[in-house]
Amino acid sequence: MTMLGFVMLLCILGATVDLRTAALAICSCNTEPRDVVFIIDSSRSVQPAEFEQAKVFMTQVIDVLNYGPDATRVGVVNYASWVKNEVSLNSYKTKAGLVEAVSKIKPLSTGTMTGLAIHFAMNVAFSEAEGARKFPRVRKVAIIVTNTRSQDNVRDIAAKAREAGIEIFAIRVGRGNMNTLRQMASEPLNDHVDHIRSNSLIEKLKKKFQTILCVMARDLCEIGKHDCEHICISTHGSYHCACKEGHRLMDDGKSCTACSNAALDVVFLIDSSKSVRPENFELVKKWINQIVDKLDVSENNAHVGLVQYSSSVRQEFPLGRYNNKKDLKDAVKKMDYMERGTMTGLALNYLVNSSFTSSQDARPEVIKVGIVFTFGRSQDDIGDAARKAKENGIKMYAVGVGNVVEDELREIASEPVADHYFYTADFKTMNQIAKKMQINVCD
Repeated sequence: MTMLGFVMLLCILGATVDLRTAALAICSCNTEPRDVVFIIDSSRSVQPAEFEQAKVFMTQVIDVLNYGPDATRVGVVNYASWVKNEVSLNSYKTKAGLVEAVSKIKPLSTGTMTGLAIHFAMNVAFSEAEGARKFPRVRKVAIIVTNTRSQDNVRDIAAKAREAGIEIFAIRVGRGNMNTLRQMASEPLNDHVDHIRSNSLIEKLKKKFQTILCVMARDLCEIGKHDCEHICISTHGSYHCACKEGHRLMDDGKSCTACSNAALDVVFLIDSSKSVRPENFELVKKWINQIVDKLDVSENNAHVGLVQYSSSVRQEFPLGRYNNKKDLKDAVKKMDYMERGTMTGLALNYLVNSSFTSSQDARPEVIKVGIVFTFGRSQDDIGDAARKAKENGIKMYAVGVGNVVEDELREIASEPVADHYFYTADFKTMNQIAKKMQINVCD
């Protein structure tokens, strides 16, 4: 075994105190930069001794970190019935200042609003204004320590935090509810949920997070932990994206476009029939926003419209209503599920005859793209409408999931069909389709 491997083994297993201290000293020099926020329950149910132990634990974890403005940053959120931002990610440049601030934190001693605290961390503590750096270049970690059931809903807000790229560890102290912890924590739950019964708090948590946070700097590009569309360039413990020659990097920092002025009119045509089911419809909305992330949405470049269909057709918003990604993605998230039948032919006719007309703000001489998502066999004929769409110069993409008839997808898709037709059996793998689709095209 190499010396490096031996040191890492000591970190993981926590050998004797002297050996572990030496190993951690080496590990702490090369930890990946992270933005770490402790979310600490100081409600009235937390005993004073437990709260003091939590502060000691935070101090000991901070001690083994490669802490600094260009390395790992640490913030602390204190909560009960309300939330107090004790330490921002950019508050202190030295460990000594940070540790002193942690030692002065006082309990709030009211109720327990864990959902409120997670919401605050996601929107404030992990914001750029508070010192957070862009994800995924710098990973974000939230460590929640609580000992009682929350008085508000944590499932939904924790899911949003995880979707935003925050890795959540949930630690139960004393009488805490394990089900609540599982609702908050990231997968796999065995690695992200722990139960500390009493005085073992400090030692158990310290060992756990020494193992988690004491990770040698790795080539993230080499091991595939990145979202770069074209080229990944490693830096110390992090990376950034670049594009192939003739392409430019998009605002998301990972997607590439071959167009210097990507003027597109893009309309999504989304199956909202009852066979999709509400939980899958939420995945479809996330999929739409994945594709939106790859577009250069602006007044002069990409315009996006959205149409839903089932037994009838409903326009959610026309082309050009939203000229920035944030407003556009918010509108997608608010879309309501229709249910009922599957009239894909009716929807395609609407796309051709209405969505790409001047009355719906379609622009002349701009490339037009239709993205059709469907889940099941159409209950009406699609042939004439699909043919007319392509004859009118609309570049048609066909995406199907589950019980869809693949021949119908091929009939909708533009040539070459292999580049414009996509199918997956499971809604959970739709994100792979979004990564493969290349929407930006140039004359």
